[in-house]
Amino acid sequence: MKGGKSDEKAKWSSESALTAVLGLIAVALLLTGCLCRGLFYATDVYPMVLMASGSVLIWFVLFIMCFNAPKTRGQLGIAQWLDYLKRLYGAIMQYAHFRWMLWPLAIAVWFGLHIGLGSVSVQGSLEEMLRWSLLAIFALLTVMLAARANGAKWFACGWQLAGGLLVLSGVLAACGVLPLPYGVMRTADPEISSAGARLGGLLQYPNAYGAIVGMYALERLAAAARAMARPLSAGRLIAAALPLMPAQAALLLSESRGAWLATGCAAVAAFALQRRGARLPLLLATAAPLACAAWLYRQLAAAQLAPAPVPGLLALAGAWAAALLGTLLLCRLWHSGAHARAAALTATVLAGIAAATVAVASTADRMAAGVGTGLSRLQMWRDALKLWTEAAWLGHGGETWRNMFRAIQSSPYVGGEVHNGFLDLALDTGVIGLLLIAGWFFSTLRTMWRHAPQLLPSVIVFVLHGAMDFDWSFTFNWMLFIWLGGWALSSSTLQESVADKKRSRFLRPLSPWPQRILTGLFVMFWLGGTVWLAGQQVAAEQQYRLAMSKNTEGAERKALLTAAYKFNPYRPDIAISLSRTLPAKKADSILVQSLSFSPVSPQLYGELGRLAAQSGRGESAGNYFEQGLAQNRFDASSQSQALYWMEQASRRELASGYAERGRQTAAAGVRIYERYGQLAEKVASEKDRNDRRFELGEDALRYGDNLRLLAFDPLASEVTRKSP
Repeated sequence: MKGGKSDEKAKWSSESALTAVLGLIAVALLLTGCLCRGLFYATDVYPMVLMASGSVLIWFVLFIMCFNAPKTRGQLGIAQWLDYLKRLYGAIMQYAHFRWMLWPLAIAVWFGLHIGLGSVSVQGSLEEMLRWSLLAIFALLTVMLAARANGAKWFACGWQLAGGLLVLSGVLAACGVLPLPYGVMRTADPEISSAGARLGGLLQYPNAYGAIVGMYALERLAAAARAMARPLSAGRLIAAALPLMPAQAALLLSESRGAWLATGCAAVAAFALQRRGARLPLLLATAAPLACAAWLYRQLAAAQLAPAPVPGLLALAGAWAAALLGTLLLCRLWHSGAHARAAALTATVLAGIAAATVAVASTADRMAAGVGTGLSRLQMWRDALKLWTEAAWLGHGGETWRNMFRAIQSSPYVGGEVHNGFLDLALDTGVIGLLLIAGWFFSTLRTMWRHAPQLLPSVIVFVLHGAMDFDWSFTFNWMLFIWLGGWALSSSTLQESVADKKRSRFLRPLSPWPQRILTGLFVMFWLGGTVWLAGQQVAAEQQYRLAMSKNTEGAERKALLTAAYKFNPYRPDIAISLSRTLPAKKADSILVQSLSFSPVSPQLYGELGRLAAQSGRGESAGNYFEQGLAQNRFDASSQSQALYWMEQASRRELASGYAERGRQTAAAGVRIYERYGQLAEKVASEKDRNDRRFELGEDALRYGDNLRLLAFDPLASEVTRKSP
């Protein structure tokens, strides 16, 4: 009897230790994503893939060790290993919500298929496959954490740490206390900011930052409202409402109209989701923090988010203290008599009016001037829809918009991001990808609706703002969505409903051993392949950075670029840099091979055109330049460079005695020049946004005149040569 109790105690201890390790791993990954600029750049994603994969391996090893310790005391045989693997498989597969993590995995597989079937950029599809593999690994960790005892506490802890880190670092930077590189975006354009500065925080992008702090603020608002509805102690109420004012201030300081709109819509949804008796406490919990946040925003905006540290810190402390005291006072009034309740409601209404007045007065100029940015986004979305129809079902592969928008844009706007998450996914993955995302959203929202309705408003912000901007390009934002989904899955009511289910329903028809073998092989192949590909990307990036540093030259640079190209031959920038260190024939071969991986890269076409021009192959140069300019027609620099090299190719052919070829090359250059001039004239006459400053430059005029002389004047070979 005593031995049974000790075994049970040891098992409980090992289970608690496993949960703690798993929770620490998941929280560490979440915080790392927050600190790495939101994992927007692929170079930040690759190390995270290695870190997440290693974390999964470590936890699996610990899992086996913990199951081994009470049974065999460290002596492992084949039978024991099979038994432990069976237990490991059962521990993962026994939960009905395990299939929730298959949604991001399916999207990663779809991007992998695009690599094999062909896409506009193999490198772009590879980056997206690794990004979604990271999300699938993170979802696997959260699903396992959600299924364990006390998993919900770890989700609450991670959410508070990540949200608090984002909010406090941003607000302290705006107060002049914490130096945060690129944390504040400064501009003189009233369409972008009315204060001349916007808070971007650790994400370095105000719109995405505003959406994230809006998600955090709504979750904290729900917690504060629950505390306000009951006569709790002052300490518990303060703990619930503590992050609310700085989160709302950070949302206002981001000056993101889309984030404000999405958060407002989600707040209305939160109000509607509350039971009738809990709606007024929600408004009471909002009042004081929002009014104080609006006042703090007004003070910091007047200083363009660059006050002296001491006044900035005093303003923050004063607003924070006033928000907490106001919340305590409203709570006391609410739980007093009828007259006190009326006073609390009156104060709430006045606080809301004051906050709205301050916020609107501070941003009125931008609201009036910001029509142009909205119109440019509509134009961008129209172009994206036209591009989507070319491959509506399957998509074009990863990074479609970034690689193709220059070829299809109807005016010279700047937009490496399509500013719409749904359109971006549709371009990359087609209707199939949209269906996968819709299924994932539906599954998550259904779970939250039934078991964790307090988390629904935060997910609504994520979905709504993703349709207005490129938040979904930040991997960290998806990690937060996964975190909220895992939090909902860890709810006690859901755990009770699935406690008796031994296996996911979609796996029941399969026989046990084939199922286990196939699942194990797939997981090993997936994780192993992901780690190998991410390692190749990391190695290529390291070699390329060393090669392009100022301290490397000549043979050393060539060796480093060769190594980088071997690790990753899919990146056009590596191929172009390497080609410039090689003889013309080898350089041409590498560029042509790279073009097969990136068939719409204007840089590759331009480099091939330059090589052909230097070799005196004017016809090939003209073809390459025409194809390259078709992919980037609103780039004045590329147009001018093409004209210069066409002139040089014509001169080389004329000097070599190929008069007719030289004139034909010059005539091809004249055609390029005429199309350039017509396009520049059209842009100037339509008065559209010209963010790329596309116009017919003086150098292009000179090259065009020279090409005309070379094409039609017998004495053209004496024209003075000039480099661009």
